[in-house]
Amino acid sequence: MQNPQPGYAQRLDAPGYATALPIPFVRASLGGRTVAYLLDILFIFGFTALLTLLITVIGVVTFGLGWTLFAVLPASGIIYSAITVGGSKQSTIGQRLMGLRTIAPESGARVDVITAAVHALLFYVAISTFLLWCVDVAFGLVRSDRRLGHDLLLGLAVVHAR
Repeated sequence: MQNPQPGYAQRLDAPGYATALPIPFVRASLGGRTVAYLLDILFIFGFTALLTLLITVIGVVTFGLGWTLFAVLPASGIIYSAITVGGSKQSTIGQRLMGLRTIAPESGARVDVITAAVHALLFYVAISTFLLWCVDVAFGLVRSDRRLGHDLLLGLAVVHAR
């Protein structure tokens, strides 16, 4: 079986499609993921405050030109996730505190920064719309490996860190 490109999920009609995580990986609980997200909200708030301070200083130094960077602030949660999940620890700070990490389940490989950013973007789109959020969580409730809809779209899994 040919491996999918990094960041892409296996085709559902591919022979030998993996319906669950391989044995070495232990699925993360949905409760653990929820608490990790609630913790991450606090860290994203701090990250946004730090970015605000930095952009303010840059704006003063550049006589107002740097204040155009304030347009980046709405994406601070995505930037935070891209840096942390795409980094060497494979998890946000909230996930680390809950003992979780994000992987490509076929190989256990690290998630690259772009895939981590798209994963966060899909998550924030899902939670911003009640119906999409319900569908996303429904995937996690009915699957034995507890992968949510946005995990499946990108071929990722949140597992217990070892």
